[in-house]
Amino acid sequence: MESVQVEIFGQVYNIKGQDDPAYIRELAALVDAKMKDVQKETGTVDPHRVAILTALTIIDELRQLREQHAALEKSTDKATKRLLNLTEQIDKE
Repeated sequence: MESVQVEIFGQVYNIKGQDDPAYIRELAALVDAKMKDVQKETGTVDPHRVAILTALTIIDELRQLREQHAALEKSTDKATKRLLNLTEQIDKE
């Protein structure tokens, strides 16, 4: 595992992982940007509070995306079944 140094919200962290260092830096940059956005939106200066609010924001986004993904899967499954039924009907004719 390689150690990658990143800066998030003014703090330097050494992150060890098996992922590509560029990918780890990209993730850290996204977290940093999200924390800065949360700070701007809320006016909160306490970094721990900003971190918690950021985590809540990110998990809310993740949950919404998972719900959208599930709805798309369901819709795709229904469409696939309809197409299979139509194909079977055509084959019977």
